[in-house]
Amino acid sequence: MLQDDKILIGKSDGKDELLDLRLANRHGLITGATGTGKTVTLQTLAEGFSDAGVAVFASDIKGDLSGVAAIGEPKPFVKKRLEELGIKEYQNKAYPTVFWDVTGEKGHPIRATVNDMGALLLGRMLELNEVQEGVLNIAFRVASDEKMPLDDLADLRAIINNIAERGKELTTKYGNVATASVGAIQRRILVLEEQGAGHFFGLPALDIKDFVRTAPDGRGIINILAADKLMEKPRLYAVFLLWMLSKLWQTLPEVGDQPKPKLVFFFDEAHLLFTDAPKPLLERIEQIARLVRSKGVGIYFVTQNPMDVPNTVSAQLGNRVQHALRAFTPQEAKAVETAAKTFRQNPDLDTAEAIKELKVGEALVSFLENKGEPSMVQRTLIIPPQARIGPLTDEERRGCIEYSPVFGKYEDRQERDSAKEMLDKKAGADETQEANAGGGGFWGTILSGGKNARTGRYNQGIGEMIAKDMQRTASRTAATMIKNIILKSLGMKR
Repeated sequence: MLQDDKILIGKSDGKDELLDLRLANRHGLITGATGTGKTVTLQTLAEGFSDAGVAVFASDIKGDLSGVAAIGEPKPFVKKRLEELGIKEYQNKAYPTVFWDVTGEKGHPIRATVNDMGALLLGRMLELNEVQEGVLNIAFRVASDEKMPLDDLADLRAIINNIAERGKELTTKYGNVATASVGAIQRRILVLEEQGAGHFFGLPALDIKDFVRTAPDGRGIINILAADKLMEKPRLYAVFLLWMLSKLWQTLPEVGDQPKPKLVFFFDEAHLLFTDAPKPLLERIEQIARLVRSKGVGIYFVTQNPMDVPNTVSAQLGNRVQHALRAFTPQEAKAVETAAKTFRQNPDLDTAEAIKELKVGEALVSFLENKGEPSMVQRTLIIPPQARIGPLTDEERRGCIEYSPVFGKYEDRQERDSAKEMLDKKAGADETQEANAGGGGFWGTILSGGKNARTGRYNQGIGEMIAKDMQRTASRTAATMIKNIILKSLGMKR
């Protein structure tokens, strides 16, 4: 719900807790244990941004968030919460929603080319070591220098094989191409294909501007990524969302501080992004978090524990919502203490104790206000969403997909001449040249052999093999005849 260009998130002791749209692109963090109400809070914020004309992107891990596309129902617990909050201006409604899915089953397909992904993120997705990443970088550089587009995993396989065959030739210009690393990369690509990543790589590539849309009534489109199957491959999920953030950063123009963001990006299960992340990747994430704000994009990380987010990134997150945490072990107690210290303290509230006492649908809230300073933390009852709380049916989802403004744009896969096709054509041309060089075309190559134009090695022809065999046979026959003559002459002398 909106109040004077601010999103009403809930109430604390009769005071409205409001997120100022001017400061919404200063990023945020929503944390709390499983079942404490994080998804409902996320939906309430997404609806508020949509009402303000701000586009939203959110991943839907369990399918519950899809209900934002359907009209909410005045259920008893919703009525009770509204009475507790004293809210009368509340109306159940549906929100304009576009569904996306990497596999294309529960939404419009999302695709990117291998070139778009880049060597850094692809190396992370393939879980390569430093030496293997070096070989992957050489493959990308060779493809770029020789103007061979890398669209899908077949192209990547082809260019990796190509640099392996040309290893000696490429060493002086690009560096050593280790055969063992080439084999390891190919095995990793196979694993990635088995995980279904082949659906993601290819054309048509996603136009990131399709995320930044408004409905005819002026409300922002809420983009929902069906991530239930994607979550079965946590590394793929994390790198995929990081790629989208990178794409936003690279594509959108600089706009500086605006009255409201262009897009708000909710990153659910955010801990997967940072788990075992190498230093270059963490630096990339921190860089995006710092700079994407000036593109009019706000990032909200959603995770169970605030300690899941590294300090360098957490320092960029100004708007915070903390649901309940449990403290049954020393490590959990430490997490509660750490979470309490991230807030601007309220002298009337024991923050650490409150975190352990919060009920479902209740949270500690601190938003940026005035000139960007954080407000004192408040214990807040979260307002219920106006759309449905719970998932859509399969039929309802199909209806949303078919009436989507981008329906038909991404459904059919496209093909073009890229690295694999170009290398196949080159190999065919080399074989023809080799055959001609051997004399007599194809049969000349078969009979007389010749130099392989691609490998530089000499291939022996059948004719040469027969000639050599005949020569050896003649030599053996002559030797036998001479031997017999000698033996016979010796016998005659006796």
